Amino acid sequence: MCILKKEALEKIYGESVESGERFYRLGRKFREKYNRNQAEFFSAPGRTEIIGNHTDHNGGLVIAGSIHMDTIGAACPNGSTKIHITSEGYGKEIKIDLADIERGARDLKGTEALIAGMMEGVLKAGFKVSGFDAYVATEVIGAAGVSSSASFEMLVCAMVDYFFNDGAMSYVHYAKAGQYAENHYWNKASGLMDQMACAVGGTILMDFSEPSQPTYQKLDFTFHDIGYQLVIVNTGKGHADLSAEYSEIPQEMFTAANAIGVERLCETSRNSLMEKIPEIGNDRAVLRALHFFQENDRVKRAAEAIAEGDADRLLRLIQESGTSSWEWLQNCYAIGNAEEQKVPLTLALTELFLERSGKGACRVHGGGFAGVIMCLLPEQEAEDYVSYISKFVGKENVYPLSIRSAGAVRITV
Repeated sequence: MCILKKEALEKIYGESVESGERFYRLGRKFREKYNRNQAEFFSAPGRTEIIGNHTDHNGGLVIAGSIHMDTIGAACPNGSTKIHITSEGYGKEIKIDLADIERGARDLKGTEALIAGMMEGVLKAGFKVSGFDAYVATEVIGAAGVSSSASFEMLVCAMVDYFFNDGAMSYVHYAKAGQYAENHYWNKASGLMDQMACAVGGTILMDFSEPSQPTYQKLDFTFHDIGYQLVIVNTGKGHADLSAEYSEIPQEMFTAANAIGVERLCETSRNSLMEKIPEIGNDRAVLRALHFFQENDRVKRAAEAIAEGDADRLLRLIQESGTSSWEWLQNCYAIGNAEEQKVPLTLALTELFLERSGKGACRVHGGGFAGVIMCLLPEQEAEDYVSYISKFVGKENVYPLSIRSAGAVRITV
């Protein structure tokens, strides 16, 4: 089994002891499962959405960052048309036969369908795929708004790119493969934001105005640079099926755009929307469209604040974004289940804590309606906040996070 370079691990993790032991265990389990002594090692992080809530699907701007929690894998080509992936905690081995990939993707369910759909997406993009064996483990918390599925998808893309395409695939190709699978085989109307943030790494400003070719710019920034700690709080999974709530946000924004005579809001302006308000006939669609335009402007100003090192301005914009998500976008609780408001309740409790020092920000994190909030506060107050909010949600649901610079990568040996 290959030995990973200490320098390579330190570049990604900031240390090489714990991460080295983690990869050693992974390599041992790969060898035990597949009876192979050679493997390459890969890593792909989860992600945090910093600002730009529900703008990507209408061609907007988003700032997001990869986090230190990652999914890792040991893998090697097997010279066949079959893909075998063992994922710790999944319960069964994933098996895909590339010889009949389209039929396989249609007939399979769950993670098997996801992998088959990704391979179909890679092939449709003009790249190569072949059989390989992989053993995967993750630290990315599931159902907590940090994109555990996108982390897994980007890990697999890194393997396919390295083994069969000589690194010719771009991060956009990675992201599109994941999106293709989720759209076609999970019936999930996802954009590209989650996958791009996991693939690229670090803090990035993304522009989705061109749907076939989104662009991104890496920003030299972490919250530790300004003395702040990022904490993600899982408020609890909602009991209602939220699929309709999620899909109504882009659809209502499209409705507003169509009333102006365009397909997506990025193709028009706030002033044009204001002129058409009487004709739209859906007040919430108007509010959500107004959120889009204001949020896009906030993302631009947040990027400027990062470039200028203006921490106070950045935090103020993140808080304004969260307030807009709550009041205009309206994705903090489901109207059909109004008695369950864990996100607003946890935000309210967090705001009470932040009032003590007058510093920091909090907001709904990601898709919303249930699940996760983000809190940013001075590092010296982080331990107190974790203790405080844990009384209401449980310490196992509170996650201090940091942004890492590496995205989906093969780790050199």
